[in-house]
Amino acid sequence: MLGAGVSRWLMAVVLVAMPVGASAATLAVKVEDIDSKGGILRLSLYDEAGWSKAEDAPLMSANVPAVAPETVVVLKDVKPGVYGIKTFQDANSNGRFDQGFLGIPLERYGFSRDARPFLSEPGFNRAKITVGEGENEITIHLQ
Repeated sequence: MLGAGVSRWLMAVVLVAMPVGASAATLAVKVEDIDSKGGILRLSLYDEAGWSKAEDAPLMSANVPAVAPETVVVLKDVKPGVYGIKTFQDANSNGRFDQGFLGIPLERYGFSRDARPFLSEPGFNRAKITVGEGENEITIHLQ
C-alpha cells in the first residue's frame, strides 16, 4: 500500500492532468494489414472542414514504427466529436505518400470506416467516425 504522502501526490498529478469539467477522449486506432517492409505508419485525424483541403494540417497526427501485421496508435486528449482518419505506411520513410504513374499508390493506405477511394480519396461522410468521452477504438485495414 502506498504511503499517505505518495497517495496525495498521485491524486494531485491526476487532478492537474485532467482539469475539472474537461471531457477528453482517447482513441485507439488498430491498423491491420501492415506490410513487413516496415517504415513509419503515419496517421492523421481531421474534422470535416479540414478533410479535403490538402493545405490544412490535421487536428492531430502520429508517426510510429510500422510493425507487421498490426500497429496500434493511441491518440489522447481528443475532444469528443466527429472525425475522419487518413493513414499510410511510409515504407521507405521519406515522409511522403508515394504514387506512381497516374497517381496509383505505391504504399499501403487506409481511411476510417475502411472507406474505399474511387478515383480519389473518399469523402468525409464515408469515413466519419464519432468519438465519445472516455475510451474509443476503431480498426482500419490498409489497402
